[in-house]
Amino acid sequence: MLETIIIIVFVLGYLGIAFEHSLKIDKLIPALIMMAVMWGIISYFDMTVFEIDTKNKELIPYKLKSVMNYFLGHTAEILIFLIGAMTIVETIDFFNGFSTIKKLIKTKSKVRILWIICFLAFILSAIIDNLTATIVLITILQKLVQDRTLKLWYAGMIIVAANAGGAWSPIGDITTTMLWIGEKVSIVALIKYLIIPSLVCMIIPTYVASKYKIFQGEIVPPKSSEKENPYGSLILKIGLISIVFVPAFKIFTGLPPYVGMMLSLAVVATIAEFFNYKLISAESNSNIVHHSPVHHALTKIEMPSILFFLGILMAVGALEALGIVFGVGQWMVSTFENVDWVIFGGLDIVVFVLGFLSAAIDNVPLVAASMGMFGEAIDDPLWHGIAYAAGTGGSMIIIGSAAGVVAMGMEKIDFLWYLKKIAFLAFIGYIAGFLTFILLRDFVLV
Repeated sequence: MLETIIIIVFVLGYLGIAFEHSLKIDKLIPALIMMAVMWGIISYFDMTVFEIDTKNKELIPYKLKSVMNYFLGHTAEILIFLIGAMTIVETIDFFNGFSTIKKLIKTKSKVRILWIICFLAFILSAIIDNLTATIVLITILQKLVQDRTLKLWYAGMIIVAANAGGAWSPIGDITTTMLWIGEKVSIVALIKYLIIPSLVCMIIPTYVASKYKIFQGEIVPPKSSEKENPYGSLILKIGLISIVFVPAFKIFTGLPPYVGMMLSLAVVATIAEFFNYKLISAESNSNIVHHSPVHHALTKIEMPSILFFLGILMAVGALEALGIVFGVGQWMVSTFENVDWVIFGGLDIVVFVLGFLSAAIDNVPLVAASMGMFGEAIDDPLWHGIAYAAGTGGSMIIIGSAAGVVAMGMEKIDFLWYLKKIAFLAFIGYIAGFLTFILLRDFVLV
């Protein structure tokens, strides 16, 4: 009975997020309310919470405070990483660094810009992860396109492309990183199995979108009064190198990514302070802000998005703590395990549905649950299928992925607008990529 109430609270909160514009309330409000109410009910009625025993594939009762601290710690890692990445991006923007990239995009063709942005998102997300790649590209997009509707379409396609790019890299998405660290996949096999399906997942929706009327014709470049900054190009290179350094730091130290991101932020901030001091000293340069670049960057951070992240991740954590996510996974396995349909086996159907679930529920607990439910050896195709489904399925709903949530905050994208305009494109990309994965697995990479 109480679990049903918890689920109802989650659904109502989800609807509040979806209809934020109709209700005239910011999405962070229902997210925080449902998070607090769900955990409040669990605590007040002393409901049993669990952790997943991945070895024995079972739930073990645990202390509420310890479980809450676990989910808060996991959420905080993501939020601190996000704050660090956004601050570095805003510091680069402080020196007008992104104008360098903007100059490289010489075409005014909307279709060509679409392909350029999507390929950049696909490649960058594999190198610096889909979340950071989305932040960087939307920042560039804001300086490149002034039409509000067109900008939303580009942002939506960035989400699809970034999630596709993150799926085939061990550091491109948090779920692939989990599978890699958990010794479920190796780097070479992950790339071998998923780079082509992920590429298909990006190319198909981009091709379809390129035929839409919104992408016909040329853009009208925004009028800009920004002056050339002598350190813009250099700070851009330093900033991007510092972000690329984060996954390398994680590989060498084994520490969570946020630690490397904080180190990168400290280095970029130090260099930025030095550059700004030199600009202030040069009296001939009038395009100077007489205060700390990093302080200025922190004032530009989207705090509503940070709080929204906190609410949604902790709310999903409550569902996982009660064993609901794990229970759904077990039900799926028991229901479809013995199904054999054309080229799909029972576990293929489970993995396929997992992609749709990851669009509605955070993919991190879903992958964590799957790691506890399946005992297949490292680099079994099942794990590569899970990496693809969890990484790309979240594109179908804007809050189904970290890239979607941060884009939603940066561009104020409406939940229902995304559902109407982008979800179908993400869906056909997901289907095409999944079918490609199955065909490669069964007929090419056997």
